[in-house]
Amino acid sequence: MTTTENTTQACAPEKHVHTLVVGTGPAGILAAYYGAAAGPVLMIDRFTLPRDKSCGGMIHPLSQTIFTEMGVSMPGELLLDPDTVYFRYNDWDKDICYDTKLGFLNVDRKPFDEWMLSLVADRAEIWDACSYQGHEDLADGRIRVKLDIRGSLRFVTCDWLVGADGSRSRVRKALGLAPFDCYLSVQDYCLRTGPVDAVFDCFWTKKVPDLAIGYVIPKDERVLVGLIYYPGTKRAPEQQDRALEILRERLNIGPSIKREGWSALKHRSIRDIVAGQGRVLMVGEAGGFLSPTSGEGISWAMDSGRAAGRAIAAGGSAKDILARHRHDTAHLRRMIAWRLKVYPMMTSRWGKDLFGVTPRFIIEHLTNHI
Repeated sequence: MTTTENTTQACAPEKHVHTLVVGTGPAGILAAYYGAAAGPVLMIDRFTLPRDKSCGGMIHPLSQTIFTEMGVSMPGELLLDPDTVYFRYNDWDKDICYDTKLGFLNVDRKPFDEWMLSLVADRAEIWDACSYQGHEDLADGRIRVKLDIRGSLRFVTCDWLVGADGSRSRVRKALGLAPFDCYLSVQDYCLRTGPVDAVFDCFWTKKVPDLAIGYVIPKDERVLVGLIYYPGTKRAPEQQDRALEILRERLNIGPSIKREGWSALKHRSIRDIVAGQGRVLMVGEAGGFLSPTSGEGISWAMDSGRAAGRAIAAGGSAKDILARHRHDTAHLRRMIAWRLKVYPMMTSRWGKDLFGVTPRFIIEHLTNHI
């Protein structure tokens, strides 16, 4: 694995690899893990690794199933206290609370990403602080990719380019695709001043005007408080401060020791989901693969990244490989299409009212499908 200390190798002009993956998150890692069977893989990331992405750090059972298929298991030291948290929905304005049996493994994202990168240490070369600047199709069928490595311009050719660079994907933009609308996610790590329920506590209140959904997750001696705001939200830090005041009236939450922000895609329609074009495959948020109802992205990233890697490993013509990737992500597209139909109801006032009188067994069933 090549990272910061080995950037002299990255300076070699016109390096050629079979697959170049832009992005070293779960989607890119799975694409590299499986795609390495077809030939050399280079992964790049514009951040210095290990990156510190803002994330709830909830590992869905579907992600755990993919790890099992890979023959790996998460090291126990990655798990926090509590090691498993169960989804709970709270409408604080109506004092409605629903516990469910949907459990997530509880981790911090930075060490989780670092462990995941170790899974491709012998399968891919990795360059950090290296940003994708664009690409061009060559006459011989290869792709020439322009990179900026700490201010130095370099070019790499590849047979396949995988866009795994998130909701603000530069690869997506280079394909001429419209950018996503994006939610703004703001998270505070707060000290815990007393017991906090061992749940993934998702809440809603109209006291925070632009709130789409919020969540509270205990993590060792800390409590993670995250709020997701609608696109176009103004003065999010002030709204976050107000939300923390409300939470402290209800929960054992102390001062914030860290605040971070990130963006998450908001689908406009099913047309936002793009598996790729030509010799470029799209995975994770860059391809639109994320749940529009829950915002959970790691399992969707891993699933779509696996599909891309397997398609590349299977070989064949460019048309065949792209068709296979589309076929193997079709189930994700169908699930997103269904979620987009129910999302307007979920976020409406009447929908929240209906949720409040829905029998608990139906809530339990719906939770597993959103």
